[in-house]
Amino acid sequence: MKVNRHAKIVELINKYQIETQDELAEYLNEAGFKVTQATVSRDIRDLKLTKVPAENGRQKYAVLQSAQNGMTEKYVRILRDGFSSMDMAQNILVLKTVSGMAMAVAAALDAMNWNEIVGCIAGDDTIMCAVRTVDDTILLMEKIKKLLEQ
Repeated sequence: MKVNRHAKIVELINKYQIETQDELAEYLNEAGFKVTQATVSRDIRDLKLTKVPAENGRQKYAVLQSAQNGMTEKYVRILRDGFSSMDMAQNILVLKTVSGMAMAVAAALDAMNWNEIVGCIAGDDTIMCAVRTVDDTILLMEKIKKLLEQ
C-alpha cells in the first residue's frame, strides 16, 4: 500500500542519511517493500522530499517542511485516512486507526514534530503516544480534532 510505503520512507530518511534513490530502494526492499528506482522516484516527488546538507559535505533526503508547524499535506492526509478515534489516559494519548494503518499514522504524527509528543508506539490499529503532560494531552487532542475537521 502506497500510504504505508510513504510512511516507511519518512521513517527511513529520518533514521538514516540516505543520499540516493538506489539506497532508499535498498532500504525499502529490506523492509519488505518490493520497489524499483522508478517507484522510489515517484514517491520522492509525491512526498516532496528534498536533499539537504549532511555530514562530511554529502547530501541526504529530507522532508520539505511547510510553514504550517512543519506539517505537509501528506501527513495530514495519512492522519485523516487512518484515524478512527482517540482517548486519553493521563499523559498517554491512545489513537485507534483503520486496521493496518497505525504505523503510517504514527509515522505521520512523529513527522509533524509536535513538541507535546515524546514518542509513539504503533501496533496494527492502535497507537500509544507518550505526551509530556496531561494538559499537553488535552491540547494535542484539540490539535488533532482541528486537523480532522478541516
